[in-house]
This record gives sequence, structure tokens and C-alpha cells, in this order.
Amino acid sequence: MKKALDILLIEDDIDDVDLLKDALLENHVHYQMQVIMEGDKVFSYLQTVETLPEIIVMDLNLPKTDGKEILQEIKSSFSLTQIPIVVLTTSSSKEDIDYCHKMGISKFITKPATIDGWNATIHSIVHIANASQKQVSELNY
Repeated sequence: MKKALDILLIEDDIDDVDLLKDALLENHVHYQMQVIMEGDKVFSYLQTVETLPEIIVMDLNLPKTDGKEILQEIKSSFSLTQIPIVVLTTSSSKEDIDYCHKMGISKFITKPATIDGWNATIHSIVHIANASQKQVSELNY
């Protein structure tokens, strides 16, 4: 049986959490997902979790600590820099997009409004996670 894709979702909107889960199921993605809904809990989770996620999917608009601060914390921690990050947010501002790319994210996606949009989002997430795992495997040889 294929290993489950290990996702960390940083999202405070339960409806968006459910939409992502539904889209993962609809696209037959075998996954396990940890959801963190408050920005101030992310870094301590990543510092203490036994196995790091294969991919982080995160919103920018979060309570307590916003997504830009979280990105900065993750990207400044050597042990976390190789985890691919997909920003999935309502923002489409050039400032947010430029900032996120400057921080080294894998992809910036404005939250979709259609089923097809969610399906495309899932395909991007899976593709990025698989590409990252392939790179890690190649480094281990």
C-alpha cells in the first residue's frame, strides 16, 4: 500500500479545512493531515513533532501569529527549510505573492471558488510533495 502523504495544514477557517479534505478524497489522495488553526502554535509543533510533514499548506491570514511571520520562522530554521510550502490564501495581492516567493515557498495559490479549482490545487500539492520526496531520496543515495 502506498504511503500516506503527510500534510501539515495551517488554516483557521474550518470550511476551508473541510473543502481541502473533500478535494483530497475526491482526488483519491491517501493522506494524513495535522491541522493547526492558530499561528502561534505552528513553530512549537514543528519543533516537537516526531516526524516532519512532507508538505505544509498554509493560509496567510491567521489568528495570533500571521502567515508571514510563520514563513519567516520556518525558513530561518535549518531543520525546516527543506519542507515545501504551498500558500493557500484568499489574498491575491502582488505584495503577498512577492513576499512569499522571496521567502522560498513552492507555490502561491489563491483559494479557489470552484470544484475544478480545488482539484487543480490538490494536483499542485501532490506534485510538489512528490517532487520534494524524490529530491530527498536522490540525496540519500
